[in-house]
Amino acid sequence: MTQGAPAGGAAPHALPLVVRTAALDADAVASLVDLLPAGDPVAWLRRGDGVVGWGVAASVRTSGPRRFEDADAWWAEQAAHAVVRDDVDLPGSGLVCFGSFAFTDGVAEESVLVVPEVVVGRRDGVTWVTTVARGELRLHDVPLEPQPAPPGPVNLRFADGARSGEEWMGAVADAVARIGAGDLEKVVLARDLIATSDEPVDVRYPVRRLAEAYPTCWTFHVDGLFGATPELLVRRERGLVTSRVLAGTIRRTGDDERDLALAATLARSSKDLEEHEYAVRSVADALGPHCSSMNVPEAPFVLHLPNVMHLATDVAGVVGVVGDAVAVSSLALAAALHPSAAVGGTPTRVATDLIAEIEGMRRGRYAGPVGWMDATGDGEWGIALRSAEIEGPARTTVRLFAGCGIVADSDPAAELVESQAKLVPVRDALG
Repeated sequence: MTQGAPAGGAAPHALPLVVRTAALDADAVASLVDLLPAGDPVAWLRRGDGVVGWGVAASVRTSGPRRFEDADAWWAEQAAHAVVRDDVDLPGSGLVCFGSFAFTDGVAEESVLVVPEVVVGRRDGVTWVTTVARGELRLHDVPLEPQPAPPGPVNLRFADGARSGEEWMGAVADAVARIGAGDLEKVVLARDLIATSDEPVDVRYPVRRLAEAYPTCWTFHVDGLFGATPELLVRRERGLVTSRVLAGTIRRTGDDERDLALAATLARSSKDLEEHEYAVRSVADALGPHCSSMNVPEAPFVLHLPNVMHLATDVAGVVGVVGDAVAVSSLALAAALHPSAAVGGTPTRVATDLIAEIEGMRRGRYAGPVGWMDATGDGEWGIALRSAEIEGPARTTVRLFAGCGIVADSDPAAELVESQAKLVPVRDALG
């Protein structure tokens, strides 16, 4: 059942959502991702923990400049009228929604929040199942058996997306010239790659492979958009707010000694440190008005992933409280942070205008917030990076995305190589 409108939000449904969460035996579920049935499940996973779901108890689609506010208001309405019994009381139990939001304010780009009929979660050794229905209590007779292994794409072919590599390098050179002229300090330019299969793509296939290959990333799927993001835009949990900022990248070689040397080079790179500073500053500036205190480390650390290494900084804060409630939801915090310098640039408005002018590609929900939120507003929202979207009713086309931060001394050829490295996770996951 879908409710909602692009502007103004949806009127509350006549019947409330009835929610029941119960704990499961420790050995009841071996793997969350293996539970996902065919169709359009949702997932948010890291190191085997997280939340997955299927079915649709309620959903809303929004667009335009108020897409976050409209979705947040709809969710507050659903939560306020829901009847919830939660015997677990952990982040991700009780009433939860999953969401994915468009990068731009364009009214043609839809964002979505969905409440699954069934959610299975695991955290800190505790596993639970939640059922949701309109106006009735669903008994916990949900079969929680591993599903057969999904098939991989058939006869997969890759082709350039909106621009060839040469054309994209031309856009990078244009951006470098604009930066050199003083128009802006940084801009993130993205490119896409098109994969085509002879048969419909079962999203569970790449999601399973990403969760296995990139356990330290947040593997996600919402409404056709999937990926394994290394970047947590924001987490709000009982008053504590955290955000992981990534900017500055170098490709790994597979040789441990060589990679350690490259990590040291990355940590000293003036170009990458400059790019990273812009990203951290933009996050701190966006979170500051909502926090009573903040901690911003003075220097980044190097985050090692299987295919690349990033400069990373974890920004933390304590969110303000009004009465007995936290003042702002995790989705509202994500909206305040989006687009950060890590996916847009600096200054933000100048950078996003330049993206619209020279990138030559429709981003859709790529590089927008993706994640989940509970009835209290706690939740986790990542940035939809290292991602792809299954497109069209036939579901035989997948559009892969990668972006690079461009600053004054960026080299177009080096940026193309970096973008190719960032396409590897999803490309390999598709097989």
